[in-house]
Amino acid sequence: MDVNMILDILEAEFPEKQGELDYKNPFELLIAVALSAQTTDAAVNKVTPGLFERYPTPQALAKANPEDVEALISKIGLYRNKTKFIIACSQMLVEDFNGEVPQNRKALMTLPGVGRKTANVVLSEGFGLPAIAVDTHIERVAKRLKLAKPDDSVLKVEEKLMRKIPRERWARAHLLLLLFGRYYSTARNHQDAFEILEALKEKHNL
Repeated sequence: MDVNMILDILEAEFPEKQGELDYKNPFELLIAVALSAQTTDAAVNKVTPGLFERYPTPQALAKANPEDVEALISKIGLYRNKTKFIIACSQMLVEDFNGEVPQNRKALMTLPGVGRKTANVVLSEGFGLPAIAVDTHIERVAKRLKLAKPDDSVLKVEEKLMRKIPRERWARAHLLLLLFGRYYSTARNHQDAFEILEALKEKHNL
């Protein structure tokens, strides 16, 4: 089964499905993704409305009292460290990027708390630019679908996916593979990933 068929099957299963973090603009997405490290999207979505109501812009969050931010996001894991990162990130956005979220990976990765995965999510979901973010779900699925080798690093998985998936499908592929890993080919479900895809293919008469 080639990679385009895999994506076609997943597109049929998740039509029009968007990312599961709630946000209104690239700044909110950037902060939400930073908060989602080792935390579920659902948990992040419970704290971000209050956070963004109080601090809707980089300028506002840059001047925030850390204790106030901690109180707003205290229900998610590592909230003290995340508070430091998102305030420092906002300060750098204001000082170095005129309060705008940059639209390239290199610049994004200069921001505190922003690694390659977060940068790629912001590029693909926030700006619709070609990028593939590899999280634990995508890494697992890529290896189960033989798109990467079992001992490949996260960066190697990303590089192989970028080679094998048509560039115009990168941004969408990131989300589709993530959803497949989150809801079907989970860590606990050891059913062959291709068997799952064949069942979905039959379901959608592809």
